[in-house]
Amino acid sequence: MTAFALTLAIAATTTPAFAQGAALTAAEEQNIDAYVSLLRQDVNSEKVAIIGQIMQFSPEEASTFWPLYSVYSNELAALGDQKLTLIKDYAAHYETMTDAKADELVFGVLDLEQKRTALKRKHYGTIKTAMGSKPAARFLQVENQLLMLVDLQISSSLPVLQ
Repeated sequence: MTAFALTLAIAATTTPAFAQGAALTAAEEQNIDAYVSLLRQDVNSEKVAIIGQIMQFSPEEASTFWPLYSVYSNELAALGDQKLTLIKDYAAHYETMTDAKADELVFGVLDLEQKRTALKRKHYGTIKTAMGSKPAARFLQVENQLLMLVDLQISSSLPVLQ
């Protein structure tokens, strides 16, 4: 869901850049960054509620899970920051895209996908050790569903490169 905030940021980031064919000003960048920060707070609250409802933790399980989730969420947010940087870079170069820039952006996205997979693998192991395989698998299943929805929203928000 952290990435969900990025979807909304895309609307703020890419629409002006793609429409005007110009890079964002420093003020626009600051506004977008502040907007993303506020959206992340709201989305993270909603995500916690969704996960809590689906996972149906006992009080003991909750006290074990949520600190682990917090660490995971912070690391995922850092990857979200990197993704937002790539999206801004794509928007800034959309109309003047070179082969070299396209390669740079594609490899950046592929690297982020690997990092996200490694992050999920790491935290699955941590949650599995603390709570067992079934709760860890259930969490990963819910997390993957949410991330896939967000990824689809982001993908469909970006214009295809010409």
